[in-house]
Amino acid sequence: MKIHTFTRGGLMYRDDTAPQGASSRIAFLPTIAVLPMLQHSGTPASPVVFCGDTIKEGMVVGRSEGKESAVIHASIPGKVVKNVVWRMPDGKDSSALVVKLEGSFEKLGKRRELFSWNGMSSADLQRTITEKGVVEMENRGRSVADLLSKARNSNVKTLIVVNAVFDDEWLAAERAVLAERAEAVAEGVEIVMKVSSGSALVLSVSKEHQMLATPILDFLSARGIHASLAVLSSKYPQRNIRELEIALRSFYKGSATEFDNVLPFGMSTLAAVHDAVRFNMPLIERYVAIGGDVVKHPAVLRVRIGTRIGDAIAECGGFIEEPSRIIIGSPLTGRSVYDLDSPITKTTSAVVAVSRRKMGGTTVRACVGCGNCRSVCPVGLDPERLHKLIMLGRYEEATDEGAASCHGCACCAAVCPSRLPLRASILLSADKGGRS
Repeated sequence: MKIHTFTRGGLMYRDDTAPQGASSRIAFLPTIAVLPMLQHSGTPASPVVFCGDTIKEGMVVGRSEGKESAVIHASIPGKVVKNVVWRMPDGKDSSALVVKLEGSFEKLGKRRELFSWNGMSSADLQRTITEKGVVEMENRGRSVADLLSKARNSNVKTLIVVNAVFDDEWLAAERAVLAERAEAVAEGVEIVMKVSSGSALVLSVSKEHQMLATPILDFLSARGIHASLAVLSSKYPQRNIRELEIALRSFYKGSATEFDNVLPFGMSTLAAVHDAVRFNMPLIERYVAIGGDVVKHPAVLRVRIGTRIGDAIAECGGFIEEPSRIIIGSPLTGRSVYDLDSPITKTTSAVVAVSRRKMGGTTVRACVGCGNCRSVCPVGLDPERLHKLIMLGRYEEATDEGAASCHGCACCAAVCPSRLPLRASILLSADKGGRS
């Protein structure tokens, strides 16, 4: 079987401090939950409960404001003890609710009622997905309902992609969802296809994980839904939408399938779509990979949204030693946090705590001109040159030389022996050049 991939650059990224295996365990319920109103792209939700209010599990506590917003639900029952302004990992401020656990649960431990959806229209399914606050559970957290609506109403041909490409060990939570909830993921695909009216469907899977795709293909086939299986490389950043599209165009080359753009969905997102429609369950829980070289027992946890990262790390045995850095997301592209009270949100796929030893130190040295950064850039940029331009304040020149085409995969920074902040400076130069 041919393995498809992108045409240049990339690297094989492995990290043995990530949780191993493809299983999860349920975390303890948080006694305190922090619920930011900004857990998605677009505008923040507007809080509808305030300090002193009693809330129920699954209750709407934040109302969406506009198409790019999303509903926020209470992940635990309790009392709102504070309304605060919270600094998110991306530097944005968000209003947030601090909830103290009290009272009984509406959903936890109760028998789940199954809802039949086959007779529902695309509009009704889209409305349900919106009401349950389902967003892409990685990257920026775009509204799933909005993405599907655009695909359905657009004149361009959209290829729906089930993205089971695992090019980063810190996608352990996604692997666990696929291993444990394959049927829910498959039914989520079926729902997505109905809402989007997608004409073509492909399951893209990294070559090492082909067997995990079998239950999904069998489920869809039994429902009369055709899905192609594209086996892709696990070279990083194969999962990125640009490199994913390059590989899929190679896969479909010479076939009758045509598409103008791709719309990928990860395992967690598809399972959340299933739960919203099949169980009438809002997005209040997710799988998260907790690990790093200073975490005692790395694991994939099923945690409630709003759980503080300190509580999740404690669930994994706590720290072996004091961490030098705590990262939300992959060490390659994630953001540092400096407060163990920072909450797990809808888009938190991983929490990584690393030592100074693992980071290889923090000393930045002068560029040695090795060319490693150029060899791994999948876009074909010259990160060394762009970094020097930004250091000189020549933002527009850096933009003219391609900085705006950087998608921030951080391959360049990962291989730089001088530890230059190449990714950060290139993205900064593109931003400043674009605003000049």
